Amino acid sequence: MLSVDEALAMIRECCAPLPVESVPLADACGRVLAAPVDAPRNLPPFANSAMDGFALRWREGLVEDTVLPVLAEQAAGDGIAGQSEGACSIMTGARIPDGLDTVVPVEDCTVLARDGEGRPTSIALSRAPQPGQHVRHAGEDVAANQRVLEAGARLGEESLLVLRGIGIGTVAVHRRPRLALACTGRELVDTDGAELAPGQIANTNGPYLERLFAEAGAEVVEHVTLPDEPAAFAAWLARWLDAGIELVVTTGAVSMGRYDFVPDVLREAGADLRFHKLKMRPGKPLLFATAGRGTLVFGLPGNPVSSTVGARFFVDAALRALAGRAAEPALLLPLAGAACKKPGFSMLQKAALALDADGRLQVRLLKGQESFKTAPLLAARAWAVLPEDAAELPAGTPVPVYPLRPSGASFDGLTR
Repeated sequence: MLSVDEALAMIRECCAPLPVESVPLADACGRVLAAPVDAPRNLPPFANSAMDGFALRWREGLVEDTVLPVLAEQAAGDGIAGQSEGACSIMTGARIPDGLDTVVPVEDCTVLARDGEGRPTSIALSRAPQPGQHVRHAGEDVAANQRVLEAGARLGEESLLVLRGIGIGTVAVHRRPRLALACTGRELVDTDGAELAPGQIANTNGPYLERLFAEAGAEVVEHVTLPDEPAAFAAWLARWLDAGIELVVTTGAVSMGRYDFVPDVLREAGADLRFHKLKMRPGKPLLFATAGRGTLVFGLPGNPVSSTVGARFFVDAALRALAGRAAEPALLLPLAGAACKKPGFSMLQKAALALDADGRLQVRLLKGQESFKTAPLLAARAWAVLPEDAAELPAGTPVPVYPLRPSGASFDGLTR
């Protein structure tokens, strides 16, 4: 059996980044950049006011009670204007007129006179301004030609916000990997809320994994539920291999039982079984193979948490590599309490995050680590990895921690 790290390395060796395509920014959320992005223009694109008030040219002698005529008005959206004397009534976000360099907020001055439409025509300063105050300078956020994002970055809403601001309309991204999902088992019922006959269970793996893979960047092109019949799986597998689907993922039928037919069907299809069983729990019977014209096949165990672990760490590793992303880094956090385990296996544990008495983040292993128990996932925020060789881990031992889902988001809701 391979270790977790050996298996992940083997998976990445079998992957090459997919071809590049150009997509509109509006369609780019969740996609992975194939090339770095440099800013084509400044952000902000021009010097503008950070306050509602009056723009002026700073000079020595601007003291409290200085009286200035208001010679113009500049609102947000107004174009280029120039002024060298007096003050200009200005709104937040409006372009600073050429020749002026400082903004006095409305609360720092007194309006002495207004015209017939109520516009200020004369003000007195309530306090002396500092040179350049309350001005947002061109390029202060992002400068033209500045490197904004590197290749391999996954685009979230925050990325799109910045890219829109610097004038990006399209981005070069890797094509999304196509993925087919097959859940095996005659006991599975797909209809939510359906009455179950004796021996039947709800198919929880299928919908959960389909959403997880989509969040991780895959294009789920097909999702089927199959009976325990090798011929049925063989037919679907042949179809997917002929289509050149990048990933095929199955759940169930990969262990040592009478109906665990997935390995045999793969062999008959000419697949190369790279590994079958890992030094980890849950999910020990995980299978990985390559077939057809480079299709990656993952056989996940049927127990829901085993299936989740296989998808979260191993299928996601392939999705990251196919999209040109680096291997996922771990966050090292101390254990909130002591833990013990059987040496020789890495343990991937449902975990919550908590703060110690000094406000430092730590990871807390949850009760109910069995592979059939899904309710603990309601409290989970992360996966904690207990090292393969360890037997006793005292409280405070640092362990690798990963977000619960591979969506690229940070740890949301760190503590309960």
